[in-house]
Amino acid sequence: MDDKLLFSEEEVAVPSNHDAQQFWHVLIADDEPAVHQITTMVLGGMEVQGRPLKLISAYTGEEALQVMAEREDIALALLDVVMETPDAGLNCARVIREEMKNKYTRLVLRTGQPGQAPEEQVIRDYDINDYKDKTELTSTKMKTLVYSTIRSYRDICTVNQSRKGLRRVIDAISEVNESHTLRTLASAILDQIINLLGLQSDAICCRQLSAYAASVQEGHYHVLATSGDMDKYKDVQSIDELPAEVANAFKKASETQGSFATEHYYVCYKRSHMGAENLLYLEYPGDLTDLDQQLLEIYASNVGLTYENLLIREEVEDTQRELVYILGEAVEGRSKETGAHVKRVAKISHFLALSYGLDEESADLIKYASPLHDIGKIGIADSILNKPGKLDDVEWQTMQTHANFGETLLARSGKRILKLASVIAGQHHERWDGTGYPRGLAGEEIDVAARITAVADVLDALASQRCYKEAWSYDKIVDLMQRERGKQFEPRLVDLLIENFEQIKAIRTRYPD
Repeated sequence: MDDKLLFSEEEVAVPSNHDAQQFWHVLIADDEPAVHQITTMVLGGMEVQGRPLKLISAYTGEEALQVMAEREDIALALLDVVMETPDAGLNCARVIREEMKNKYTRLVLRTGQPGQAPEEQVIRDYDINDYKDKTELTSTKMKTLVYSTIRSYRDICTVNQSRKGLRRVIDAISEVNESHTLRTLASAILDQIINLLGLQSDAICCRQLSAYAASVQEGHYHVLATSGDMDKYKDVQSIDELPAEVANAFKKASETQGSFATEHYYVCYKRSHMGAENLLYLEYPGDLTDLDQQLLEIYASNVGLTYENLLIREEVEDTQRELVYILGEAVEGRSKETGAHVKRVAKISHFLALSYGLDEESADLIKYASPLHDIGKIGIADSILNKPGKLDDVEWQTMQTHANFGETLLARSGKRILKLASVIAGQHHERWDGTGYPRGLAGEEIDVAARITAVADVLDALASQRCYKEAWSYDKIVDLMQRERGKQFEPRLVDLLIENFEQIKAIRTRYPD
């Protein structure tokens, strides 16, 4: 067989236990059926790194280009120079590289008429990987050619997967930095760990992965993220609710305090300096290489640190938000008003902001800033704040100074929440028609956060009992809002309030005095 020329037509017979993703696909483009037949005879049982070849036949340059357009997994294309036209193979090579932008498939031109397309000219003018005279391709040389080109294709794909993996990691860093919840972070981490496996395994296999990540603290498991078949377990509260294999794997990792791999799954174990055990369970087809496990360990180590930092960040942010409520409630308590007022104003403001069309981040900022709308009252005397009757002109002028005082007090901070709270404190008594205080701003001159907070504040204040008045009925409040539409309040906000009044009432019910 070594002395026979190599060309074929039939697809190579492969064992039935190999699926379509386990072949090296080789395109043979030649107008001679004998070429296809002989190539099949020579390459029929050949494997490269345990993966058999699958030969795809094309008899014209047009058919070859159609195959290349339909498939992205052709490792090697053997192109005859002369097919339906004297330069059909040359044209195929040009289209594949220049128009299809395919830089991965290895292209080998073959010719039975070497003088028609000189070797030096073809190699110089076309982006090919080899140029062979059919008469020199014996069986041994053909197999050597296939081994070398497919290994080259494999290495190029590995480099490309590594580049994509690096891109995914970079994207993961950005996603983690933008994460505002532990679940968001954990989902990003889990996705990136699965993608990292793609550096050493087939992409389709990667998408078939099932994974489960959890954190155990004080004996309780907290699900962070799931993927694939494990999605059904994302809300479990106990390890006993997990599949037995997963539960046993987690117990073993916790007992040994280490990561381990089996033929079917990998468990990553990391214990934080705060005492929490972070566990990752991955099911996968095939084997994990030592490099795969090393990458996962390195990644998990850095993820654990980021996880801890996010915990600390969330704790700081939660503390700041709680302090805002406490401070707001302290001001309300000093004026003998209900402390729940600031929470209701925050929740109603958040609801109205979303209804108004603001994005979630802007609505959250308003929710966290609005409790400080009356912070300036700390500069007002108790005799004025708690006067049961109507204020006289001098007292009213003094009361009005709380807006400027609160704005100035909060403006000293560079933090986003307090900066917005400064704006709200200074503008929530402005009126849509321009007759409010302290500056007489009108319409959209008033910041939208202040316009929203003003509606929430007035509604809840009217519905609550105060030292100087009884609580109003909801019907009476709606009537006032309608009368003040376009005067004290922005018309659109009044409309939204009335349209969603049942939801507003539900918020007040959840946070009673």
